[in-house]
Amino acid sequence: MTRSKRSRLLHSLLAASALTLVLGVAQAQESGSVAPGAGAATGAVTAEAYQPTVGQDGKDVVWVPTSEFLVDQMLRLAAITPQDYLVDLGAGDGRLVIAAAQHGTRAHGVEFNPDMVRLARQAARNAGVSERASFAQSDIFESDFSDATVVTLFLLPELNLRLRPTLLEMKPGTRVVSNSFDMGDWEPDDTADGGPHCQSFCLAYKWIVPARVDGTWMMGGEVPLTLSQTFQKLSGHLVSNGKQREISRAVMQGDRISFVVDGQQYTGRVEAGRMTGLDSSGNAWFATRQEVSSRSSPRKPPLW
Repeated sequence: MTRSKRSRLLHSLLAASALTLVLGVAQAQESGSVAPGAGAATGAVTAEAYQPTVGQDGKDVVWVPTSEFLVDQMLRLAAITPQDYLVDLGAGDGRLVIAAAQHGTRAHGVEFNPDMVRLARQAARNAGVSERASFAQSDIFESDFSDATVVTLFLLPELNLRLRPTLLEMKPGTRVVSNSFDMGDWEPDDTADGGPHCQSFCLAYKWIVPARVDGTWMMGGEVPLTLSQTFQKLSGHLVSNGKQREISRAVMQGDRISFVVDGQQYTGRVEAGRMTGLDSSGNAWFATRQEVSSRSSPRKPPLW
């Protein structure tokens, strides 16, 4: 199946699922089990001047609101704090931004539909979080969100992949959380589900932007450590006393590195071309990045 056909199929599935949600809500409202406008706990109430329809076309995807339970799960995955700055790409009616603001986190939503932006701003005012929740009418691919510490999104896979290079250039440790759709071969660091009552779009993925460590480092200033990197996963070896020792269980989590050599585990942090940390015996270790000569062959870049 070609990418364009896959995209059309996913778009159709989104629309079909949206229709199912609409019919389910309508039936619940008719029976009296759900009141019209249910879901206002997050502040995402409907303004009289504009009422969005689940499944309506947007610039890149149809609009399907994230369930309140999955919103909570996404924020839990992101481990948001009042010190964070969250940016929601494709913010829709603003429910995730508003929920984050209700947790004390400064949050910003980027949304292409100007009616949705006005709706979200009104919802934030109704929820009393306008000081922490803001919204901008903009194209997500033309927006600068480089200062975010958390990025959330509910987009199609091909849009996630278009955003992936930008996300991977963000500060190591930035958390990225997606509703339902992954990032291709960039495997998630964690997942969460929408609970037993969720019927569609019930999975959230989390990634932590890794620091780039691909290349050669000098441990203790004299022992070469060569690392190959694919997103957060590492492989490589160090050479000591003329013997090459392979590393194992090597991984990046933001700016934190961990690997094992000859049964000894090394953990540390990466900053400004230097690694520092402790081994499993409690001994301090450090490594500095070896500069690549401009006259040498260029290194193959990490696969991302």
